Amino acid sequence: MTDSSYNVIIIGGGVVGLGVALEITRRFPHLRLLLLEKEDRVARHQSGHNSGVIHSGVYYKPGSLKARLCVTGAAAMVEFCREHGIAHNVCSKVIVATHADELPRLEELRQRGEANGLTGLRMIGPEELREIEPHATGLRALVVPSTGVTDYALVCEKYAELISAAGGTVLLSAAATGIRRMPNEIVVETSRGAFSTASLINCAGLFSDRISRMAGDDPGVLIVPFRGEYYDLVPERASLVKALIYPVPDPRFPFLGVHFTRRITGKVDAGPNAVLALAREGYRHTDINLRDLASAATFPGFWRMAGRHWRNALDEWHRSLSKPAFVRALQRLLPEVGEKDLVPGGSGVRAQALKPDGSLVDDFQFVPSGKVLHVLNVPSPAATASLTIGKAIVETAAASLGLS
Repeated sequence: MTDSSYNVIIIGGGVVGLGVALEITRRFPHLRLLLLEKEDRVARHQSGHNSGVIHSGVYYKPGSLKARLCVTGAAAMVEFCREHGIAHNVCSKVIVATHADELPRLEELRQRGEANGLTGLRMIGPEELREIEPHATGLRALVVPSTGVTDYALVCEKYAELISAAGGTVLLSAAATGIRRMPNEIVVETSRGAFSTASLINCAGLFSDRISRMAGDDPGVLIVPFRGEYYDLVPERASLVKALIYPVPDPRFPFLGVHFTRRITGKVDAGPNAVLALAREGYRHTDINLRDLASAATFPGFWRMAGRHWRNALDEWHRSLSKPAFVRALQRLLPEVGEKDLVPGGSGVRAQALKPDGSLVDDFQFVPSGKVLHVLNVPSPAATASLTIGKAIVETAAASLGLS
C-alpha cells in the first residue's frame, strides 16, 4: 500500500533532475510529478559545489551531446538568469598556451569551437593577452567571449520554485531505499514513505549506478568520485584576475586543469585539482567511506584506469597535499601569484562514469530500461546545459517511457 501515486518520479534534486522536472511540468503539465531528494535542500552536492561557470562549448567533440547541448544550453542559461533576476555575467575567458607543444591543441580548440557554432573566437599573442589579463603570461591565447558566470545554487532554487508553482512536488529529506518493479507500476520506497509511479527517471548523480542496480538493472559503469579542491585569492590580490584564465587542457583527461575564475560574487577561485575521493561525498581528505572504496576495488575498470594513469594521479595528490606544488601549477598562468596570496577554499566532487575497460565515459549517457530511464553520466557542462539536457532527457523519456 503506497502513500501516493504519481505519473512520473524523478530521483535526484541536483541541477539535472530539477532541469528534467521543470521541462516535464512545461511539456506535460497534466502529469503528476514527484521529485525525490535525499538532502534537506536541493543542489546540496555537485550542483552547489562548483565555480558557477557558464561554459561556452569550446572543448567538446563536434556532434557530441555535450557539444550540442552546451552551446544551446549556455544561451538558454543566460536568458533564464536574465528572466528571473539571477546574477550573471558574460565576461569571456582566455585559454592560454604556456608551452610550444600546447599550441597545436589550442588551435584544435579554436576549430572545435567554430565547428560547434561559437562566434567571436580569436587567437591573440602575449601583448593582447596582457591587455585582457594584465598579469597572465603565455605564448598565445584563445579568447572565448561567450563564457560567463552565475550561481547555480540560486538557479536550482528557482527551478524548484517553478516546479512547485506548476503543480509538481519536490520532496526533500527523502532518500530512496528500495525500488520494486511490478507489471503496472513501480514503487519507490524512501525514508519518507513509499510512492508508486508509472515511470521513473534516475538522476541521482554520484549514486546513479546504485539506483540503477536498486531498480534491477546493470548500469555497465561504476561512478567514480573525483574531488576538485580550490584555493581562494586573498581579497587584496583578487585584482590579479579580471575574469577567467584557463590552461590548454590535456586531451587524455576530462578535467580542465587548474585555472582562475572570478565568481559572480567577485571572489577569485584558483583550482581545482582532480584527486580520487575516498567517498562519493568526500569533500575532505578525512572523508572515507568503506562501501565506496569496496565498490571501486571490486570493479575491474578501476584497476585498469589506475594502471594507465597512476603517474598523473600521484601528481594530483602531490598538489593536493603540497601548497607549494599547487602554487607552481598556478604560476604557469599567473607568475605573480604566491603562497601568501592563497587561502584554502571550497571543494566539489565530480561523478564520473567509468567503463569496465578502464576508460572514462566522455559524453552524456542516458539509458532506458522498460519504464525506467537512467541518467548515468552528466558531468560538466551539466549545470550550464541543464535546461537543454532536461529537454533531451524528456525527449528520450517521452519515447522510451511513453510520457504523454
